[in-house]
Amino acid sequence: MGTVLLAGTCRNGNIMECKIFYSCVSHKGLVRRVNQDNLLCGGRYITKEDTLPFALSGSVTTEEPSVFGVFDGVGGGVDGDVASAIAAEKAAAITVGDDPAASLRQFCQDANEAVCQYARDNAISSIGSTVAMVAFMEKGAMWCNIGDSKVFRFSKGKLEQLSMDHLGLAPFGRKAPLSQCLGIEPDEMIIDPYIASGGYRDGDVYLICSDGLTDMVTQDEIRGVIDSTPFDGVTERLLEMALANGGHDNTTIVACRISRSGGWSLSRLWRRNRGEA
Repeated sequence: MGTVLLAGTCRNGNIMECKIFYSCVSHKGLVRRVNQDNLLCGGRYITKEDTLPFALSGSVTTEEPSVFGVFDGVGGGVDGDVASAIAAEKAAAITVGDDPAASLRQFCQDANEAVCQYARDNAISSIGSTVAMVAFMEKGAMWCNIGDSKVFRFSKGKLEQLSMDHLGLAPFGRKAPLSQCLGIEPDEMIIDPYIASGGYRDGDVYLICSDGLTDMVTQDEIRGVIDSTPFDGVTERLLEMALANGGHDNTTIVACRISRSGGWSLSRLWRRNRGEA
């Protein structure tokens, strides 16, 4: 899996261009035999032929909508990696149009059906995947999640969870089970993704991660790392901390930082002058 460039634009009232700097890591951890996580960066996702031995990083403008995501396979160790790969592949095909919420909701329905169909075809009783995604658009960002993979925003020194966990009641001394994930048959439950939106500021960092990070590293520790670490080292530092604290689960982290470049978007200006934008 090579370095991927994404596209997307930051609202500023003019044709000023913004960049999204990004970094991502994915690791099977110290206990699991297989990495059942997956991710999405610029239409690319992890396949069985791909490896991710180090952080991938790069920068893109925001001239077209772009989607980043993390998908955590579930299923008791059986084919969870397939479910998360199905979700990532479907997410790579998203076209964010005039109604981005509808696009994300349709993705969740299509991905759920694809995971269910795989389970039917292979006589698997239970597999699934979480979803946590952020779509960056010209006028702001929209996020979507199902399950307990999380979306955070770090802004002006504060870390805020934007996603909403879908969890049932926790058995005594054990982790709460998911109340929703991809892979639930429609006659059992109609999945209901959490979708919300907001603006973004210069310097904001969006963090998308599987529970392999948040089960091992506290939110205050995550905030401290983002606040004190150069951006290109954030995901690797967080992964190091998750492994140092036990690495009990697969850990996947995608970080995106918004930056105003201070330059004019010449391609958009050219199109506007021609009456095309």
